[in-house]
Amino acid sequence: MATPKGVPAEPAFELTGGALCLDFANTLDQRPTDYPKEMLPDYRRLLSWAEQAGALGEAEAAKLAVRAERSRAGATRVLGRARGLREAIFAIFAAAVRAQAPPRDGVRTLNQAIRDAFRRLELQPRGGAYRWQWLSEPGNLEAPLWPVVRSAADLMTSPDLARVRVCNAPNCDWLFLDHSKNQTRRWCDMKTCGNRDKARRFRAARKA
Repeated sequence: MATPKGVPAEPAFELTGGALCLDFANTLDQRPTDYPKEMLPDYRRLLSWAEQAGALGEAEAAKLAVRAERSRAGATRVLGRARGLREAIFAIFAAAVRAQAPPRDGVRTLNQAIRDAFRRLELQPRGGAYRWQWLSEPGNLEAPLWPVVRSAADLMTSPDLARVRVCNAPNCDWLFLDHSKNQTRRWCDMKTCGNRDKARRFRAARKA
């Protein structure tokens, strides 16, 4: 979804989760603080995230942007569902990381989203093989959520579930996949949270 000429480019999203569903969960920044930062303030930003993350192509995102302008109430409803799905995904994976019981409401929300999304998925033959493909539903404002739902279902039922981590920085809580050799990665991004945490511990040590 190209930015019109003369309009300032929107800030890019940091995609450090290692899985589409984890990057989606990370669209609420500074989650454990008193002032969490909403990175999906409107439906257009949801489309921007979906395009950047690879959940939508540029042409499809542009068509949905036009549709959202014509149906602002519908776009607002989908945005609310998107945020609810995001919080369900975060709660489920965070509980898994912390060896806690999965939240019932979160599982219920995700299962409903799975039922809605997977009925739009079909097998298509390609070059002697088969691949999954979403049914074409032009103008369906919920299209950005379907790949997220599939990603969450795939990750939850794969061995990589044991690699999901929550960033150790006190003001972050971003989710990510730990592919380090010893599976001891602590931060979502060493260049941001990792460096800040090291600096904080260095200052504390000097003060002590």
